[in-house]
Amino acid sequence: MKRNEKTLTKVEFEVMNILWDIDGAACAWDIIERYDEPKPAYTTIATYLKVLYEKGFLDFHKVEGQGKTHRYMPLVTRAEYTRSTMQEVKKNLFGGSVKSMLSFFVQEENLSPDEVKELLELCLTSDPSPRMGE
Repeated sequence: MKRNEKTLTKVEFEVMNILWDIDGAACAWDIIERYDEPKPAYTTIATYLKVLYEKGFLDFHKVEGQGKTHRYMPLVTRAEYTRSTMQEVKKNLFGGSVKSMLSFFVQEENLSPDEVKELLELCLTSDPSPRMGE
């Protein structure tokens, strides 16, 4: 039974980023080869893939003629995960206020006047219509 947890640990996020970058089904070896040296052990990646499957982030299928090889594919896009995570941050750290969240980042990141202007222009030109599924 899948746990459907909403958040990823740092290492789970690394594995998901690799899968999102591959943009298709991949086996554990495909993931391992994309790591810098020292590469993680096969069993480590296999464990993380199992956890990600149990959390509902991945699905898999067996590869015909390749023994026990499984190919994993994300069930959640990077954009979907980012959106969900940012909504949680907004809710939990900023009381649901976009204004408070943006104000925090403007102050903490010491944005230049040009960067603030660029953000304002982005706000003024963005499509106010609701996105599908929201």
